[in-house]
Amino acid sequence: MLSTALRTLRTRWVTFAGSFVALSLGVALLVVTGLALASSLDAPERAPERFAAAPVVVRGQDTLRVPTPIGDRTAELAQPRAVPAGTVARLERLGPVVEDRSFPVRADDRRGPGGLTGELPGELSGDLPGELPGELPGELPGDLPDELPRDLPGDLVGHPWSTAAFAPYGIDAGRAPRTADEVVVTGGWAAPGERLRTDRGTLRVVGTVPDLGFEDAVFFTDARAARLAPFSVQLVVAAEASAVRDAVRGSAGVQVLTGDDRRYADADPGRDGEALTALNALFGTAGGVTAFVSVFVVASTFAFTVAQRRREFGLLRTAGATPGQVRRMVLAEALGVGVLASATGCALGSYGAPRLAAWVVDEGLAPAWFAIGDHTWPYHTAFWTGLLVALCGVVAASWRAGRTGPAQALREASVDTGTMTRGRWLFGGGLLLTSLVTLALALAGDPGDLLHRKTYVSRPMLLITAVALLAPVVVRPLTRLLAWPPALLPGAAGMLVRENAAARVRRTAAIAAPVLVTVALAGSLLGTTATLNEARATETREQTSADLVVTAAGGSGFDARTVDRLRAVPGAVVSPTSSSAVYVLEEGVALIRSDARAVADPRALAATSRLPLAAGRVTDLDDGSIIVNEEWERHSVGDSVRVWLGDGTPRTLRVAAVMHTGTGDNGVYVTSANAPGAAVGRVDVAVADGADAGAVAKGLREAVGPTGAQVSSRDEWVAAAYPETNGTTRTGLFLVLGIALLYTGISLVNTMVMATSDRVRDLAVLRLAGATRGQVLRLVGAESLTVVAVGAVLGLVVAGLNLAGVWGALGLLSVHSTVELPWTLLGGVVGACAVLAVVASVVPAGVALRRRAAELAGTRE
Repeated sequence: MLSTALRTLRTRWVTFAGSFVALSLGVALLVVTGLALASSLDAPERAPERFAAAPVVVRGQDTLRVPTPIGDRTAELAQPRAVPAGTVARLERLGPVVEDRSFPVRADDRRGPGGLTGELPGELSGDLPGELPGELPGELPGDLPDELPRDLPGDLVGHPWSTAAFAPYGIDAGRAPRTADEVVVTGGWAAPGERLRTDRGTLRVVGTVPDLGFEDAVFFTDARAARLAPFSVQLVVAAEASAVRDAVRGSAGVQVLTGDDRRYADADPGRDGEALTALNALFGTAGGVTAFVSVFVVASTFAFTVAQRRREFGLLRTAGATPGQVRRMVLAEALGVGVLASATGCALGSYGAPRLAAWVVDEGLAPAWFAIGDHTWPYHTAFWTGLLVALCGVVAASWRAGRTGPAQALREASVDTGTMTRGRWLFGGGLLLTSLVTLALALAGDPGDLLHRKTYVSRPMLLITAVALLAPVVVRPLTRLLAWPPALLPGAAGMLVRENAAARVRRTAAIAAPVLVTVALAGSLLGTTATLNEARATETREQTSADLVVTAAGGSGFDARTVDRLRAVPGAVVSPTSSSAVYVLEEGVALIRSDARAVADPRALAATSRLPLAAGRVTDLDDGSIIVNEEWERHSVGDSVRVWLGDGTPRTLRVAAVMHTGTGDNGVYVTSANAPGAAVGRVDVAVADGADAGAVAKGLREAVGPTGAQVSSRDEWVAAAYPETNGTTRTGLFLVLGIALLYTGISLVNTMVMATSDRVRDLAVLRLAGATRGQVLRLVGAESLTVVAVGAVLGLVVAGLNLAGVWGALGLLSVHSTVELPWTLLGGVVGACAVLAVVASVVPAGVALRRRAAELAGTRE
């Protein structure tokens, strides 16, 4: 039978070419995602940046450490502590001490990128006063040039000039800053003499330093930096490390950083590891979906290839072939195709993986140094997976072909019967039941789990497989329903479309499968993220009753004087809040961080917000209490909870009220006394009864004018705060869907070509019956569109069921929002599948119809 298998591969090359392409591309995708995943497991050690030339860096406590029965649990503090004053005094006796301060600087973009103003005209080009009492004005008189000399970097960070030497930065043009409005900048985006409008005032560039590649810095005088950022977390000491360690001994949580450890004093020292963790999740998700799609499509393609050859198997059985010989022949064919296709896929994957790495770097998803490493296990995994899928894809069909008697095989070759085997019923029904039962259990036990990315990415796969296995049950009635209107039109074309698609259940199901996968994945993944975003926006809208919202510029926060000016605006009920965190040890071993909103006045909070309370009252909040949500282990009003504040201070607080869990963004509320070091970042304002809203808004703008803060109406603020999917998550989803669309598109073309090549005789019979070549081609195209419609409907059913589960979970979490489906994208996906299906069916049919009809009618294929 081996020689027979080899001859079959040679004579039925069109059929096996489709299987070869599907399998090789599937293996290539597995290699690409596997290599990318393997390369994202480890990050190289980053060298110190800002403090590469610093002798010793001393950093205040920035980590909370809580002992538990199974070891210490740690968490990064929301508000790190400064080095204690007594410790600083001891350090100053050892040598010079330089306090480090870092703060964001937001440039005005009204005159282009960043708002670089160029030279000032005439009398404004001289020196401005030295140390100004307050913030510098945000506007300058006179006409300023509209043309900018250079683009300004997007994110700027301010530092005191005395810290520049520790990078080290050295002046390459101009001089060091001497007065409050003078700055030195990194890189070549500004030159000495140019003016820069920022939320820190209008600044004059007096010098530049080289760009070291890790930040876009603006250096102020030490005095000005101290006013802009009074709080300092770390300092540099010019002394021996051993003496510094002796000086800080006994200061809880204070760290002495030397050598490579100085990188922990840089901004976001773990960003490479965090980026690789995100990449690992991205490639893991992409790899999982790729494996599912490729296995699904390859198995479907191989099974369809075997199903096409039932007449051939019937003839072999009539000629005396035993069932075992038929099975061995089919497995030998699959083995030959599988080995060649898997090897080809490994070669293609080695070519594509470096290009994927370059793409994620260009998109900003990975550090600039990220590249594909020298790993071998992805090749082994992909090769043997491809070969196993090829063999498994034909096992069931070959077993059925071997069991079928000769006469029965010849009869089944003309009409699809028995398409739903016991195996399909068992596995399809089992998967469908499993999907529904697990959904019900999640809704009953932990509905919030359905909103997690890992859950809503993996759940559709289970349902897609179940629907695909059970598809033959609904293909015939669904096809008749979709083709019913055309069948009512004059002529036989509509009727033929309906009957051909309904009669060839296996072919229809095989062609509809790629469309089902793509539409279901697109609808489920993007629909879920859109639904969750809308739910979060609904929460924000419903929880805010303020008429106006004032937000600080650049994340710097409001000082006490600005808050007092806001409170003094007539007719304004002001509720200042700040962002912090609290930590709680649950079940004795898990240290959990909850984002906290710190409020100055609970009564003002009640007047400007509508918290989703399940129990208690907002006005019961005080310095000895906390408002928690239902996710907390202890969430009954009156319970005492042991917490650690944002700076690590332990406190025992009473539960004053309990909020519904919602989408997971409902953190906790404490008073400002329980958020030490947290600056006011937002002020909600309600207009008092009888006051004029316009006058209040004007007064608020005047109060915050020098700071560059934004005063927005409630609707404007809600629109600006509309949640967007995380950039990495969004790119990952589009990567996954792009892979699915590309792969299933190619699979769709392969399956259509295979199916059309198998219908040459049927098309010839239509020509002999009097149909013109154009009529036959239109019939083929209409059948393709009908089959694509079947796949689209099944995909929408799967997406609808998944989104119904998400909607139900939101309802149980007390979030009443609408279900969002990406109709535009789904329409594009279905349209692309329709175009591919029509082209892949009409072109081969047109080529085949060039031969004489009588000759075609006598052919086997």
